Amino acid sequence: MVSPPAGVVSDATRQTRSRKKVLIAEDEPSIVLSLEFLLAGAGYQVTVARNGSDALTLVEHFRPDLVVLDIMLPMVNGLEVCRSVRASAALGHTRILMLTARGREAEVRKGLALGADRYMTKPFSTQELLQAVRELLAAPQNGDEVKK
Repeated sequence: MVSPPAGVVSDATRQTRSRKKVLIAEDEPSIVLSLEFLLAGAGYQVTVARNGSDALTLVEHFRPDLVVLDIMLPMVNGLEVCRSVRASAALGHTRILMLTARGREAEVRKGLALGADRYMTKPFSTQELLQAVRELLAAPQNGDEVKK
């Protein structure tokens, strides 16, 4: 196969570069499978962390555009992951969508106060989740919006 001349970017390379990266931080296997299928099918580059410690490591190395974050993660909870991401200047561009079973108003406020861009409760509509992902990845700045 012939490589393109220096300085010319192929369509395959351009498509890989333009794919938004999503980190799913979730420990429930059935939800991971559903989210991974949904987001990869929508064209996003997806990786998974099954605990908060792995989420912190992957957010540093994978540099996702968006983290879909459960609060009740083993090892390090999602609130601490959110706080750590927001404390890092290098990760300032990273959007955070909290997706959790914890839906009381105080928990929603806490998640948003720690820096989540959006907060959704389980169970969730896959179409609403996909719409929230698209909006967050298109948004120029952090927003504080709640979807239940």
